Amino acid sequence: MNRTWGVRVLCSAALLAVFVNVPCKSSAQTSSEQVQVSLPLPSQSEPPNPTQTVAQLEQRGDELRGNKAYYDALDFYREALKKAPKTASLHNKAGICLLQTQRYPEAGKEFALAIRADKTYADAYNNFGVVQYEAKKYGKALSYYARAIRLQPETASFYNNQGAAYFAKKQFDKASDAYMKAMQLDPDIFERKSHNGITAQLPSPEDRAHYDYAIARLYARLNEPDRSLGYLRRAMEEGYKGINDVYKDDEFSNLRKDPRFSDLMKQRPVAISD
Repeated sequence: MNRTWGVRVLCSAALLAVFVNVPCKSSAQTSSEQVQVSLPLPSQSEPPNPTQTVAQLEQRGDELRGNKAYYDALDFYREALKKAPKTASLHNKAGICLLQTQRYPEAGKEFALAIRADKTYADAYNNFGVVQYEAKKYGKALSYYARAIRLQPETASFYNNQGAAYFAKKQFDKASDAYMKAMQLDPDIFERKSHNGITAQLPSPEDRAHYDYAIARLYARLNEPDRSLGYLRRAMEEGYKGINDVYKDDEFSNLRKDPRFSDLMKQRPVAISD
């Protein structure tokens, strides 16, 4: 079976998303949400009040970040850090605001400080990996994603990012394994549209088409026929040249029994150029 699979991370037809992990709480025990980069909005807030507590400053920063007012949110996180300079979650949130505004070196410094403050902070390792990925230092990105996974092995977005970095290094077998793990943990990971974003350019149209075929194969393996068929259609529309492999790849054995599969292959959707 040919496992040289091109892949992309879905965000739109023209962009590849990298998942950044954001703590939902200020304590060391955090949960994560997936975000995508979008343009910051104009100022929405008065300057931070130095008399406010760390909790009040952080809460206001969270509200502003949720409204995509990243510069304002950063002001509040930095004011809070003056009072609590070794708080890992605050450094992580400040780093995310910097990522959202594409200030990658500064973001990296914040994530490094978060890791220094809490060496068990999985999200900070993942996010530092995103900084390395944006700098095209894929080997370093993989090392940080691996640390995040060791600390928090049930987080789908870590494997998703790992897959993207392996893909960038043309290590397609490892990329597909990472994406499969992400899908097993979160079957909707490639379908969900996040509300914020970090983006990088997609690979070639040929790679995008190959990716769609690969994801169709993964969904078929997970017995998700609707999604598998959807990605097969995309692969055909994007001109995937190896589409006839669908008749011999073992993962599609059950899907080939579905009448919709036969209908799709008879239709042969016309390839759509970029």
